[in-house]
Amino acid sequence: MSKTFARTLLAAILTTLALTTLTLGQGAATTAGGTKVGIINMQTAIVATNEGQRDFDNLQKKFEPKRNEIKSLADELDSLKKQLDTQGSKLNDDARADLVKKIESKQKTLTRSSEDAQTDFQAQQNEVAGKIVQKMIPVVNKYAKDNGLGLILDATRAWPEGELIWANEATDITKGIVDAYNAQSDVAAPAKPAAATPKAATPKPAAPAAPKSN
Repeated sequence: MSKTFARTLLAAILTTLALTTLTLGQGAATTAGGTKVGIINMQTAIVATNEGQRDFDNLQKKFEPKRNEIKSLADELDSLKKQLDTQGSKLNDDARADLVKKIESKQKTLTRSSEDAQTDFQAQQNEVAGKIVQKMIPVVNKYAKDNGLGLILDATRAWPEGELIWANEATDITKGIVDAYNAQSDVAAPAKPAAATPKAATPKPAAPAAPKSN
């Protein structure tokens, strides 16, 4: 997962988790004597759900034409720059100035298109993540009550960037939450890509027999 994607999901989580924090905080307050603590990586949980896998994959496919468009612009710009490098000294002033102007215009178009696409992509990532977080809140609360947890911490913001420094693996409830979420969801697990059939080895031709000596 890219850092940009991680920051995007974290933004969605932090935006939506205010309700989660309040709800779990009330639960922890009523079980002040409890010692069981659960650790969940909300970022991982969101992406690992069947719904998350489906929706983020669909989002990637949706933006594929835009990525191809931006790549085409970048290739055109690169071609113009190479043309300037190789032919610039041979062009007259007007031709060279025209080529430079084309490069500057293409660069502005590429920058604007890239920034707009990135902003739009991140906004839609936030929307997908936010919807899943909203539906995950009651799942987390039910899991906490069913398992007698007095406190749940989010490992998304781990040290040194966040508050969580270390946690025993036995306290990680991420998979349990994902399984519980999938159980109440009507989204089927995404189909796994078929494994490639191994190619049969090409038989080597037999070595020619040595000539018999007379």
